[in-house]
Amino acid sequence: MVRADDFKTTFRRGSRAVTPRIIVHAQADKSLAESVLVGFVVPKKQIAKATGRNLVKRRLRASIGEQLPNIPGGTRIVVQAKAAAREASYETLAGDLEKSLPKAIARAQEMAAKREGEVVNA
Repeated sequence: MVRADDFKTTFRRGSRAVTPRIIVHAQADKSLAESVLVGFVVPKKQIAKATGRNLVKRRLRASIGEQLPNIPGGTRIVVQAKAAAREASYETLAGDLEKSLPKAIARAQEMAAKREGEVVNA
């Protein structure tokens, strides 16, 4: 995901799941068909040095790659790093992502179903 509109839409209309190191935003979008769009936000205010931001992005990118088969088509995902992500190991970030990604996706699908007027089985 590279377009600013995609990020804005996901932040505004999507759901989120929070851990101490990352925030996962998810939005179900039928217009994407079977595609999955993934973006990363590592703010300069949270992690000052570029090397630290790049390290966090590389770790998050690798861990989302492992989770990709579990993400349903037609989903936008934005992973936002917090300051604590800089000191976290790859395993810790991957665990946070593994824990929060399904929660965010489930909430996003519920929200999309409510928008369309469908009944959601909980």
